[in-house]
Amino acid sequence: MRSYTLPIAAALVLTACVTINVYFPAAEAREAAREFVEKVIGDEGATPAVPESEGPANDASGNDVPGDGAGGMALLPADGPRRVAFDPWMLLGIAPAHAQAPDISIRTPAIQAIQQRMESRFTSTLRPHFDSGALGFGSDGLLVVRDAARLPLKDRVAVNAAVADDNRDRNAVYREIAVANGHPEWESQIRDVFAKQWVASARSGWWYQQGGSWRQK
Repeated sequence: MRSYTLPIAAALVLTACVTINVYFPAAEAREAAREFVEKVIGDEGATPAVPESEGPANDASGNDVPGDGAGGMALLPADGPRRVAFDPWMLLGIAPAHAQAPDISIRTPAIQAIQQRMESRFTSTLRPHFDSGALGFGSDGLLVVRDAARLPLKDRVAVNAAVADDNRDRNAVYREIAVANGHPEWESQIRDVFAKQWVASARSGWWYQQGGSWRQK
C-alpha cells in the first residue's frame, strides 16, 4: 500500500507557513490622530486630518503597497462579476492570504486617561506658553521649550515639569495606541502621524520644528 504520510505532512507544514500581511492603516491613523489632538488642544479652529502625501502608501517595512494610497486594499471594479483566479494550493486546503487593514482605535481606558491628563495640562499650563512662543511642537511628536527667556521666572519650574510630564504621556500614548490595536511594531508610524497632526492642528502664531529649524504657523 502506498504511503500518504509525507504528502499530508507537507501540506500541514505549508498551511502553517501561510501568513497574512496586515498593512498599516494610514488614513485611519490620521483620523484617529486628528480626533485625539483636537480634543487635547481644544475645538476652536479644529483642523482636518493631515492629508496623505503623494505616492503609494508604505507597509510597516517601508515597502510600497498597491491600493488607494490610504493603507488599505485597492478598490475593485463596481461593475461586472469578480473573477476568482484558480489557486492550486486550494487543492491542499490552503487558502490564499489576503492583506488586511484594521481600524485604529483610541477608545481604550488607558488611552482616554492619558488624553484627559494631556487636555487638562494643556489648558491649565501649556497653552499660554505656546501663545507666547516659549514652547513649540518638536518634529518627533514631543514638546520643546523653544525659548526659555519667554517664560516668566516664576513659571519656569512649573512649565518645565509640565513639559516633562506631557512628553512622558506622549511617548506612552504612541506606544499604547500601537499595542491596543495589536501591532506594537506600529509605534514609530503612529508617532510620525501624530507629529504631523500636532503641527497641522497648531493655532496661528504657534511654533513647530521642520527640517531642523523652527517655523511659526
